[in-house]
Amino acid sequence: MQKTWQVGAVFGIPLFIDRSWFLILLLITSVDANDVAVRAIAGSTWLSWLTGLTMALLLFLSVLLHELGHSLMAQAQGIQVKSITLFLFGGLASIERESKTPLEAFAVAIAGPLVSFIIFGLCSVLLMYTPKMSLIHFFARDISRINLILALFNLVPGLPLDGGQMFKAIIWKLTGDRLKGVRYAATSGKVLGSFGIAVGLLVTLLAGEVMGLWVSLLGWFILRNASAYERFSDLQTILLSLTAHKVMNRDFRVVDAHLTLLAFAEKYILPQMAIAPKKAIFASSEGRYRGLIRPDALQSIERSRWNTLELKDIAIALDQIESVSESSSLVQVICKLETLNDNFITVLSPAGAVAGIVDRAQIILAIAHEYGLEMSSDEIKKMRNERIYPKGFPVVEIAAQLQEDN
Repeated sequence: MQKTWQVGAVFGIPLFIDRSWFLILLLITSVDANDVAVRAIAGSTWLSWLTGLTMALLLFLSVLLHELGHSLMAQAQGIQVKSITLFLFGGLASIERESKTPLEAFAVAIAGPLVSFIIFGLCSVLLMYTPKMSLIHFFARDISRINLILALFNLVPGLPLDGGQMFKAIIWKLTGDRLKGVRYAATSGKVLGSFGIAVGLLVTLLAGEVMGLWVSLLGWFILRNASAYERFSDLQTILLSLTAHKVMNRDFRVVDAHLTLLAFAEKYILPQMAIAPKKAIFASSEGRYRGLIRPDALQSIERSRWNTLELKDIAIALDQIESVSESSSLVQVICKLETLNDNFITVLSPAGAVAGIVDRAQIILAIAHEYGLEMSSDEIKKMRNERIYPKGFPVVEIAAQLQEDN
């Protein structure tokens, strides 16, 4: 079943509705339609339900404007906003990347609550100039309250809330370390989320208040997303701390550079044709590496020349291929590997010799080792054969962001 539906676009930003949104839409419509004050003002059942539906839509308009505050501030910084999604707990703006400085990140985070405070202020003014027993007064009163709650709730200093993003930006500014800011704000979010779950359950059990379940649900949402931020931060730290030397292996073949192409094909290519993926091959002679051998290069050479040309004639010098040093971070390795047609990248020693190679499977194995996870041989084989990363490991996107930040 489809989980989200696109219902249009605002300022060029695709707007999606999550299916959980309909649950809160129905709930708010029902509650407001059965409100005694609404029934008295509306005067009829169908108008009461129409009023309830209008109130629910105005609530989500408030959430949309809140998210637009974040989105437009991000766009002003040259950041692409991929989408805005409305769902059970409010809204979510999906942006292409984070802000480049803590002050810019703080500006994006606070923009949403500022919009909510502005709506609260405007509705509060409207309340002073409308009759109490009117639908406009009813709408202005509830929308002002909702936006005040929305603004104040989002200022709570824990991820994933806006206050958590602001807290992260402050720690980033004070320490100069963005990842430390994420960790502090994620920890705060986990504590607050756990507290919300406990308080909500306590209120439900002791006082029998159904709203306690809603508080617990919000706490679970905060805890779950704060934990996700923490895992994301851990993955970023791993990519920055691991080096090519720690990740590389020596699963490559070194052959005599003076072998003829025919002898090379008969001895190494034909026996390896049934093996996938094929091993990396380097040619050497006189005690030094002559370069990388790409077997596909033989296809562009006439067979009549295979018996006279040697591997050194087709070897690609090491300084002509894309490579990394042993001290290169995993971020650099991942980003460079994505630009290659080969399924591996060469790691060179300080002396310029081949120290090892790194492929996608090796990268994931290293990350899994840091997390204490195990990878099956089938998963490893699939990564090497298909040159892909498994789902749930957005390492390319994270590495690209980290490289841009640094």
